[in-house]
Amino acid sequence: MRLSVVVIAFNESANIGACLDSVQFADECVVLDNGSTDGTQAIATARGARLETSADWPGFGPQKNRVLAMATGDWVLSLDADERVTPELQTEIESAMRQGGAFAYTVPRLSSFCGTPIRHSGWYPDRVLRLFPRGQGRFSDDLVHEKVLTDLPVRSLKSHLLHESFRNFEAVLEKINRYSTASAVGMQQKGRRASFSSAIGHGLWAFFRTYFLRLGFLDGRMGFAVAVSSAEGSYYRYLKLWLMQQSK
Repeated sequence: MRLSVVVIAFNESANIGACLDSVQFADECVVLDNGSTDGTQAIATARGARLETSADWPGFGPQKNRVLAMATGDWVLSLDADERVTPELQTEIESAMRQGGAFAYTVPRLSSFCGTPIRHSGWYPDRVLRLFPRGQGRFSDDLVHEKVLTDLPVRSLKSHLLHESFRNFEAVLEKINRYSTASAVGMQQKGRRASFSSAIGHGLWAFFRTYFLRLGFLDGRMGFAVAVSSAEGSYYRYLKLWLMQQSK
């Protein structure tokens, strides 16, 4: 059974090397790059990945379907550039593949915020479906927060997928801005509406849910920072949607 690892990337020079290093056991790694200018392409090629490029950006879901179509293995493992497979997870992946192609698999993702692993705040175990037989799964067409769609029964692996989601606070702010814009565009396309007051309400609710209901306070000071960031992301998402409505 051959394994294809598929990754999409744009200016991921700080991440792509470690990502590809963690999956050297794969039979092929395909990186679909969206015009990086920071050395991402050279790093991916040096790690032995097959580099493909795209001139446009259709959104996360459609872009991941593009790279998925480029895979040639019997199985596909989809990773983000800021994720790493642990040796323990590698063992489980190889075992799952040997059992045959009747299942798709989720993995628990352990994410970090500015270098600190976050085990509460709604961030963990954050199960994501990433391993499936080629041809038995595809990504939703969502511009952001895409997910794998499959008709196969789904099983769960136990070992962590490490997610270096925010290396520093600059990365936090950049990602909040980029994802809130994509989310607002996606909501607008679906006919969603927002108001200034609803943007404030969504932001306050996001903080309360993350810090209290999802036990973010158990993550200490970083838990508070995560809750504030969650509130900002939610507020900006609906504020941008409201501003889009005002500009018509």
